Amino acid sequence: MPTDPKDALRASVREAQDRYEADTEATRKARREAFAKAQAAGLSHSEIAAVVGLHKSRVGQIIEGK
Repeated sequence: MPTDPKDALRASVREAQDRYEADTEATRKARREAFAKAQAAGLSHSEIAAVVGLHKSRVGQIIEGK
């Protein structure tokens, strides 16, 4: 039985999505770590927020992993 020619395209799309999701998680982790390091070194949530253009409460959420 011949395979569907679209199977390779579906696999390619799935692989691209999987890579995107892995890269996104790594980026989120790096940002969370950088924010936490800045906080531990003495920057307030407000100071971090001013640098990255976020609200201070969002900075706190990111540090907490939310």
